[in-house]
Amino acid sequence: MTKGNKNSFIGSRPRRLIGGSYKWSLLLAGLLISGIGSLLARPVIPKMVKIQKVQDADTLTVAKDGTGDYTSIQKAIENTKAYPADRIVIFIKKGIYNEQVRIPAWNPDISLIGENREQTVIAYGSYFGQVNKGRNSTFYTATLSVEATGVVLKHLTIENTAGAVGQAIALSVSQDQCLVEDCNIQGNQDTFFATGPNTHVWLKNCLISGTTDFLFGDATVLVSHSSILCKADSYIVAASTIKDQPFGFVLDHCTLLAATGVKQVFLGRPWRAFARTVYLNTTMGDFIRPVGWDNWRSKANEATAYYAEYNSHINGGSSKAVTGQRASWSHQLSDQEAQKYTPENILGPWINRFL
Repeated sequence: MTKGNKNSFIGSRPRRLIGGSYKWSLLLAGLLISGIGSLLARPVIPKMVKIQKVQDADTLTVAKDGTGDYTSIQKAIENTKAYPADRIVIFIKKGIYNEQVRIPAWNPDISLIGENREQTVIAYGSYFGQVNKGRNSTFYTATLSVEATGVVLKHLTIENTAGAVGQAIALSVSQDQCLVEDCNIQGNQDTFFATGPNTHVWLKNCLISGTTDFLFGDATVLVSHSSILCKADSYIVAASTIKDQPFGFVLDHCTLLAATGVKQVFLGRPWRAFARTVYLNTTMGDFIRPVGWDNWRSKANEATAYYAEYNSHINGGSSKAVTGQRASWSHQLSDQEAQKYTPENILGPWINRFL
């Protein structure tokens, strides 16, 4: 339960009786007693105290059918307390919520928890050409934008429904300590975007689908125990990691899948020169191109980008058979090198709350 500050009744403290006759003392005492009686009979609330309705619970319910506190996810977010002392949970009942949702910076520590991963859907169809805000239009298209710290998303489908019409983000994260667990993140080009050198995001037990560069950005992102569905012959990860940042995108214990007819997919390419992408213990099919990595039409990127794998395999097959023809400028990690890629090392100690 979230409790507000209780308004106090504020009165004047009586002045101490100093000197004077006994008669005057009795008179002043009588006036004091009369004043106290008046206060008890008719409490006085100073004008500077503002009476506000206090929300009784720190869990809100959103339901399309009107059985919750709100019918819109965005309305629920807008009615939560700014910078709360405790986490606020917004429970979302099954349904398709056709809305563009934003969690602003002044609403940290919010959890959006769906009733059912497949049946609690946040869907919106914004795309680059529709937004028409110049060369940066992509970043206005997100179905769900996380701009606050400490956000948790669980049991949801987050989808950009624009289709194969170019750049269209489903989920955008631009603040630190974001956990996305047991979610479907669905789109085409640019499905998932994470930005900020101090932004750390954990995608855990998720399905992410897309066509081109559908995991991209300069944040530190761990994708673990998740499925990656490639819907076109294109590129999976387009990191734009800044120079000297220790981690970029790390995919650990994931399974790479391909839609029907998809046969030529790159693991990644550098959106910016110092891109970092690492695949660990990942199952991948023969639709992944043997060379693995692309330099985005720049030979110079081969000297600055860092691309690596550890124990990539096809249905339990040998790692060497899968990676033997990889780009010469990529890396195969040793057992010792792979040991540093733990969730805590990649993301920081905050993730221990969720282990």
